[in-house]
Amino acid sequence: MKKYVPLFLKLIAAIIMLQTLFFKFTGAQESVDLFTKIAGNNEAFMRIGTGIIELVASVLLFIPSKTWLGAFLTIGLMAGAIFSHLTKIGIEHNNDGGTLFIMAIITLLSGGTLLYLNRKEIPFL
Repeated sequence: MKKYVPLFLKLIAAIIMLQTLFFKFTGAQESVDLFTKIAGNNEAFMRIGTGIIELVASVLLFIPSKTWLGAFLTIGLMAGAIFSHLTKIGIEHNNDGGTLFIMAIITLLSGGTLLYLNRKEIPFL
């Protein structure tokens, strides 16, 4: 059971981050609207850049010696997403009932737990 918890947390975080990539990379209108609220004229740079970092974080979560780094990136990404929801986007976006916000919180908690579980792997601590 103990070995399955980290795998479950990795899957949760990666699935949530990866399922948004299609929208970010294809320039779906919902994604463009969201990132325009956050970054204005820099929407495309922020949207694509965030997608690339989410992809990298998702891959790193599954590399045993780099799980801590993937978790660290996940925490940073989700902290930024939550901050954006609280300051610019709002909890609810496009009548989603707060789904994006809740998914960001779940992903942040998964990343935080994974970072804690892998704290001994962090080379500079």
